[in-house]
Amino acid sequence: MEIAIMIEGQDGLTWPRWQRLASAVEQLGFVGLYRSDHFTNAGPPDKESLELWLSLAWLASHTQRIEFGPLVTPVSFRHPAFTARIGAQLDDLSGGRLTLGVGAGWQHREHTMFGFDLLPQADRMDRFEEGLEVISRLLQIDAPASFDGQYYQLHEAVLLPRPQRPGGPPLLIGGNGPLRTLPLVARFADEWNAVLIPAARFAELNARLDSLLAEQGRPASAVRRSMMTGVVFGRDQAELRTVLNGRDADELREQGLVVGTPGEVQEQLGGLASVGVQRVMLQWLALDDLDRLEALAATVL
Repeated sequence: MEIAIMIEGQDGLTWPRWQRLASAVEQLGFVGLYRSDHFTNAGPPDKESLELWLSLAWLASHTQRIEFGPLVTPVSFRHPAFTARIGAQLDDLSGGRLTLGVGAGWQHREHTMFGFDLLPQADRMDRFEEGLEVISRLLQIDAPASFDGQYYQLHEAVLLPRPQRPGGPPLLIGGNGPLRTLPLVARFADEWNAVLIPAARFAELNARLDSLLAEQGRPASAVRRSMMTGVVFGRDQAELRTVLNGRDADELREQGLVVGTPGEVQEQLGGLASVGVQRVMLQWLALDDLDRLEALAATVL
């Protein structure tokens, strides 16, 4: 199973921190570096937050190996035509290392603060579906594309230059919803990214996705299976207790987090691999703790 790092970009990300993290993730051997796309936190206090696409453009031109992308960029405050255009050109700049993660949007606070309409849940998912149609048509169809939706319209639209990768960067959809999200994955996505669930629940949703793909006439292998989950790591039991800061390790594991010392982390990652997780994005919240990140790489990779 491939192991990548994911960070929360709204949780104090500055240029020095981003530059150090990108360099460390590449040098330590992780397969990729992913980040969230938010203006600010779901609750105060507000912290620094680098703009998503600017930070990824820097990463594309200052790293050589690691894959990267948003987990995920929402259509609620980014028009899908811009997302498709920027994503395709950034993928070209990086030599084909971008995974284009997209979502419906969810965080009420940032939408209220900056005047974006989040919409009720059902309408939000309808808009997301239209956004996926727009992105897919612009990236995958070389001829001018048209689309007449409630939220988005295309009129003989074509993006030039065309993506160097046929169809553009792979499209990732994140989420655990069996009724709306997984059917959209089966229709549009190249990768499904489950979010913070135990291995048993992943196995259930994974089987449902296989069935949905079959209904769409797509093989199960058409969609990579990944998971974004939290990691609480200590080099030994003493450090683990410090990092847990009073939280119960077993309760966190039941929620789907990876928690423990090197051997325990390896065992939990093996459990995820056994139910079909092909890539895990470990959420690293300690943006300045590169020593422990290095220890995670040295003992788990």
